[in-house]
Formats: sequence, structure tokens, C-alpha cells
Amino acid sequence: MNNAAPIPLFPPLVARLLAPLPAGPLSLALGHVARTMAARHPGLFARLGPHAEKRFLIDPTDLPFCFLIWPTPSRPRIEVRRSVPAAAWDSRIAGPLAALLGMVHGAYDGDALFFSRDIVIEGDTEAALALRNAIDDAEIDLFTEAAASLGAMGRLAGQRLHPLARTASRITGVALTRTEETA
Repeated sequence: MNNAAPIPLFPPLVARLLAPLPAGPLSLALGHVARTMAARHPGLFARLGPHAEKRFLIDPTDLPFCFLIWPTPSRPRIEVRRSVPAAAWDSRIAGPLAALLGMVHGAYDGDALFFSRDIVIEGDTEAALALRNAIDDAEIDLFTEAAASLGAMGRLAGQRLHPLARTASRITGVALTRTEETA
């Protein structure tokens, strides 16, 4: 990904179509992915140290919902919410979905996104930095993690669909997977 290119925004029409989706089932699915990821990458959660008990709000500003994450190693949780009061989180990371995905997949530098104001960090910045460093160190690919959470058949399907996701990343400019260059 070219960091000089503008960060794509999620299409507003699609965001409006997603608005009525029920948060509960999505929370259950994402929680399952988080627990699978914890089993596959125990170092990710260990690297958070004391920040593993913090509550992180990941707030894609171009989506009609946000994600409240508890990275507790024994049972990580993700809740999909429409909004979250400031008292409910320790650290908030907000920005366009493409910037947040790009940061996870190594396509964008978190410091550059922060200093260019493409993302905003509020609350416990030390916890946000620990989270970013832990994710960077684990070299997470969210597409692969989601597929792995579905078991052996999901992993096989993920392997077969990964090239399609990389192609979609090139076309849209959104880092849907960790690319070969960043892997």
C-alpha cells in the first residue's frame, strides 16, 4: 500500500445498509475470532502486560458501530456497539476503517497515521501503544484469523480465498489482509 495515497473511506450508502444489523450476533462471532486468535497467538496478549485488562474502543469513524475490546488473555471479548460512553473504555482509537485495518496489517504506520491526524487516540495512550506494538509483533492477518476460527474447513477455505482478498485489497486500496510485502 502506498502511504502517500489518501485513505479510502467506507462507502456511506453501504454503512447505512449495515446500520440495522443486530450487534449481538456480530459480537458473538467476533468474540469467537478473538478467542481463536488468543489460542493461536498467546504472545499477543502476553505482550500487553498490565494493559491486557484494559478496555479498548476501536471506533471506525465511517461505520455505524464500534468495537469494545477486552483483551484479557483467558477470555478476550469483543462487543459491537452503536456508541460507547467515555467511562466505558480506557483507550479509544478512532479513524477510518481502512486506516485501522491498514495499521493491523502493516500497510500503514501507526505513528504516521496519528501525526497526520488520520487516527485519533484518546484516554490511556500507553495502553494504545502497547496494543499497537503487540499487534505489530504478532503480524496478525485478520482474514486468516477469521478463517481459522471456523476450524479446518475454514482454514482451507481461507487459503483458497486469500488471493481473492489480496486482489480486492489492490482494487479498493484497503488492506484486507497482510500483504507479502508486510508479512
